[in-house]
Amino acid sequence: MSIGREQVEHVAALARLALTDEELERLGGQLSAILEAVSKVSELDLADVEPMSHPLDVVNVWDEDEPRPSLPLTDVLANAPQAQDGAFRAPPSATVEDAP
Repeated sequence: MSIGREQVEHVAALARLALTDEELERLGGQLSAILEAVSKVSELDLADVEPMSHPLDVVNVWDEDEPRPSLPLTDVLANAPQAQDGAFRAPPSATVEDAP
């Protein structure tokens, strides 16, 4: 499967990447190679293969949740640039005016 220059430019635009002509050509070849490798999976007979989310049998690998003392609040906030009322203080990430 081959990917065209327009498709590479479209993907670059979605990723907000400014690419040179040389980069567009190189990435086009690399993306085509990736798509070709992935398409080989469709050639396999997978009718008897059970779908899986993990290649190995995984049994609960997490430790039990056990309550334990946490750090004192003064230690937690010791390196915070700003703290207020026992919490980290940070500038707002967006305002109503900034929303599209």
